[in-house]
Amino acid sequence: MSTPPLLEMIDTPEDLRRLPEAQLVPLAQELRDFLIQAVSRTGGHLAAGLGTVELTIALHYVYNTPEDRLVWDVGHQTYPHKILTGRRERMATLRKKDGLSGFPLRGESPYDTFGVGHSSTSISAALGMALAANSQGIDRKVVAIIGDGAMTAGMAFEALNHAGDLEPDLLVILNDNDMSISPNVGGLSQHLARILSGKLYSTVREGSKKVLGAMPPVWELARRAEEHVKGMIVPGTLFEEMGFNYIGPIDGHDLPALIKTLTNLRALKGPQFLHIVTKKGKGYTPAEDNPCTYHGVTPFDPATGKMTAAPASGPSYTQVFGEWLCDMAAADPRLVGITPAMSEGSGLVEFARQYPQRYYDVGIAEQHSVTLAAGLACEGLKPVVAIYSTFLQRAYDQLIHDVAIQNLPVLFAIDRGGLVGADGATHAGSFDLSFLRCIPNLVLMAPADENECRQMLYTGFQYNGPAAVRYPRGSGPGVAAQKKMAALPLGKAELRRTGRKTAILAFGSMVAPSLAAAEQLDATVANMRFVKPLDEDMVIDLAAKHELLITIEENAVMGGAGSAVNECLAAHGIQMPVINLGLPDRFIEQGPREQLLTECGLDAQGIARAVTSYFQMGLAKLARSG
Repeated sequence: MSTPPLLEMIDTPEDLRRLPEAQLVPLAQELRDFLIQAVSRTGGHLAAGLGTVELTIALHYVYNTPEDRLVWDVGHQTYPHKILTGRRERMATLRKKDGLSGFPLRGESPYDTFGVGHSSTSISAALGMALAANSQGIDRKVVAIIGDGAMTAGMAFEALNHAGDLEPDLLVILNDNDMSISPNVGGLSQHLARILSGKLYSTVREGSKKVLGAMPPVWELARRAEEHVKGMIVPGTLFEEMGFNYIGPIDGHDLPALIKTLTNLRALKGPQFLHIVTKKGKGYTPAEDNPCTYHGVTPFDPATGKMTAAPASGPSYTQVFGEWLCDMAAADPRLVGITPAMSEGSGLVEFARQYPQRYYDVGIAEQHSVTLAAGLACEGLKPVVAIYSTFLQRAYDQLIHDVAIQNLPVLFAIDRGGLVGADGATHAGSFDLSFLRCIPNLVLMAPADENECRQMLYTGFQYNGPAAVRYPRGSGPGVAAQKKMAALPLGKAELRRTGRKTAILAFGSMVAPSLAAAEQLDATVANMRFVKPLDEDMVIDLAAKHELLITIEENAVMGGAGSAVNECLAAHGIQMPVINLGLPDRFIEQGPREQLLTECGLDAQGIARAVTSYFQMGLAKLARSG
C-alpha cells in the first residue's frame, strides 16, 4: 500500500507536531510543491513564501500554536502558514471574492494572530501580546517574524528599543532573504547558534552578570570580551545593545538546525533575537533566478514559470507616470525621484536606470521618504515622491509638518488611488482625497484619463508648493498621452457634456462611467479635475442650471470630494438636492476591481440608478400629496 502524502495528513499544527522529526524534510518538499501548484492557478505572492517553508514548519512544530502567538510581518511570506493551519483546501480561493485573503486576517483563522498588509508592525504587535500575557499571568510564548526589508522602517527599531528596555519573553526572528548564504552560515555558525541558544550559555551569561555585577570594571571587561568574540563571527552587536540576546545567523532552510535552535530559545526568558538567512523563491528555479519578478505573480505554468499574459490594453497609469518622469527629468535637472521600496510597482525602473544619481529608494520608510523630499526641496531641488495611496497614510504627519507647513515644492505621485482588487482593504486607497484636501497649501488633482494624468503631473511639478496627483491602479479609458506637456489652469474644471435636470460632478476615474450614465439620463457631466482648489464657479453655475447635483468619486464619501462640493454650496447659501456617491463607510474586501465598483454603485448603471430613484421618489411624493 502506498503511503499517503504527508501534507494530506495535516489539517492543523497539532497534526504536524505528531510527526517524527525525520519526516519534516520530505514534508517541506511536499509543502513547497503544493504552494507552487496552488499559486500557479490563482496568482499571488510566491517567492517570499517559498523562502519560509522550513521556518513555518519549524515554528508550528516547536511552538504550541495558536496558544503561542506567531506574528507575521507584511504577510507575503504566510502562504505556507495558511496551508498548515487548516486552509489547504481553500487555497484555490486565494485573493478571490469571498475567498482566502492574501494576508493574515484575524477573522479568517485563530492562527492569524494579527491582521497585516503593511510592513514593520510585527514587533510592536508581538510586544503588546507578550506584555498582555505577562500582565494576565499567562505562560505564553510570542514570536515576531520580520523580513530584512521591513527592518528598514523606523517603527521596527522603535519596538526593538522598547522591548529591550522592558525585557519581555519575546522572540524576534529576522528572516534575512536579501543576501546569499555566506560562509559564516555554515558548520561553525550553526554550532555557535546552538551553543548561544542553549541553557548552559544562558545560565553562565546570566550568572556572570550577577556575580560580576558587584565589580563593575570586571563585569564591563567580561561583557566587552564576550561581545568582541561574538562580533568577529556574527553581526549582532546592534541588537545586543538594544537588550536582545542575538543568535545567528543560521541557515533558514536547515530544518534540524532551526528546530534545535527554536527549541532552545523557547525555553529562554527575556528578549531573544534569531537571525536566519533564507533564499527567496527557494526550490523553484524561475523564482530563485528572478525573485523580484516572482514576488507577485499572475497565474503561470509551473513547469516553465511562464506567466499568463494579461489581456491587451493601453498603458497603465503607472506606466504613464514612469514615462513622464523620464521626460521631465530630461527637461529639468532639478528633478529627483524618491520611492519607499516600490520602484517596480510605482514605475521608476527606467528612471532609476537613466538617472541613477537622481534616484532614491529609501526602503520601507515612508515617513523618511517625505521628509527627505522636504530637505531636498529646501535646497532648490524638485523632488517627486512616487508612493501608493495606502502607504502615504503612514507619512501623514511628515506631509503636514515637513512639507505643507513650509509650503515646499514636493510633488506626490499617488498610485493605487481607490480600490485595488485582490489585495483588499489593507492596500485600497480609499481615504486619500479625504485626508489630503484638508491640508493647507496643497494642490490635489485627480485625472480622468491617461493624457490628463501626464498633464497634471507637469502642472504639479511646475507649481511652487506641495502638489499631489492621485490616479487609480491599472489602465484608463484609453486616451493617448500627448508628448507635449502643458500646465492646466489651476483649480479649473472641464465641462464634458451638457444635458438637462441633472449635473454629475465627477472626480478622476469616475468621469468615464459618468459619461456613460449621462447618455442614458441626458445629464450634464463636469470633469472636476481639481479636488483642491475646487472650481467653485463651476459648482455654482451647475447648481443654478440643474435640479439635482450628483458628486461621484472613488474615495470614501465621508470627507471626500463630494463633501467639498457640499461645503461650497453651503458657503454660498445654495440649498438644493445633492447626492454624494463614493465608497461606503466600511472596509472593502478583495475581489475584481470592476465588480467591487459595481457593488458600491460606482459604475454607469449605479449612477443612473441613483438619479432615476431620486426622481421616482419625487414623483411618488407628489402623487401622495395630490
